[in-house]
Amino acid sequence: MYHQKHSYYNTKKQNGYDSKFEAGYAQGLGLRKKAKDIKDWEEQVVLDLDVNGFRVCTYKIDFIIHHNDGTLEYIETKGYPTPVWRLKWKLFEALYSDLPGVKLTVIYQSNRFKPPKARRIKKTI
Repeated sequence: MYHQKHSYYNTKKQNGYDSKFEAGYAQGLGLRKKAKDIKDWEEQVVLDLDVNGFRVCTYKIDFIIHHNDGTLEYIETKGYPTPVWRLKWKLFEALYSDLPGVKLTVIYQSNRFKPPKARRIKKTI
């Protein structure tokens, strides 16, 4: 089995979180809880993605926010969306988006993810 010793996308662990961006968002959630803007929040929750009674995979969501009105918000913070993450997120959306009182949110780190630039084709004569 292959064990990855370093982050493929060059992110550094920060206070137990997968990136500085995620750690900063967690700090903001702590402040929101102290200000009583939200009831509570959970971090790094592993969810089972089951389809028709079969476990397809597990998904580790970054944060679950318990709002004061009783709704849940699942939050994923992303620096760069990988193909595996996109597939798991689509499955997660299919299973969780129709549940009552549930909101799904993805927060991209704007300065890290930029779409590729269009390339001009050189004309040869």
